[in-house]
Amino acid sequence: MANVQFKIADISRAIKGASKGGMQVGRAEIDPATGKIIIIAATQSSEPENAVDKWMRDHARSS
Repeated sequence: MANVQFKIADISRAIKGASKGGMQVGRAEIDPATGKIIIIAATQSSEPENAVDKWMRDHARSS
């Protein structure tokens, strides 16, 4: 399995394009085997909420 080369400019271009399209970017992932860049919106939950997250949200102090 060969790793695909990619440049920071490729990632930057993808993030800027998504932002220009109205997406609030949460993170970017790169598959090193294929070079595929995946942009994930900030509003998407990457992990389901667990009991600790729920407790922290319910008991958070407002500043």
